[in-house]
Amino acid sequence: MFHRLRTVLTVALLAGTAVALTACNTNVKRVSPPAASVQQLTVGANGNWTLALRLQNFSSMPMTFDNVELQMQVGDQDAGKVSVRPAISIGGVSADVINVELQPSSAARIVVADALAGNRTLGYSLKGTVAATPQEKKQRSFEIDSRSTLNQAPGLPGVLR
Repeated sequence: MFHRLRTVLTVALLAGTAVALTACNTNVKRVSPPAASVQQLTVGANGNWTLALRLQNFSSMPMTFDNVELQMQVGDQDAGKVSVRPAISIGGVSADVINVELQPSSAARIVVADALAGNRTLGYSLKGTVAATPQEKKQRSFEIDSRSTLNQAPGLPGVLR
């Protein structure tokens, strides 16, 4: 009799614990500002650039990246406007890379050519907005203001990473 009562109490305790843990595990969906960065810059034969633009979703839910409007600078020179409508969905706390063609300014081409020729680090910045739509929510516009550096990729002429 005592053994049966102990079994019933143990099962009840386990069931209660499971219910309590389920109640604590509320799946909070947070929308956090995304980030944009250049993963790779490739200089083409015609002098134009192909940017591997990394879009990072820091939200806990998927977001569709609708529109990217960024002004790029290399060194202290304006390179041009990165404008693209990727229309890609990126999962929560994840990232994806899109390729964007850019016809840079003459001054920016010189800065990049100098960094490549001297095997030097190239500082760049991106400033503008990214419009994204969180899952089951309205589209939002997020301000981007990032700075980073690129280095020459060994064995890949004209490529900075």
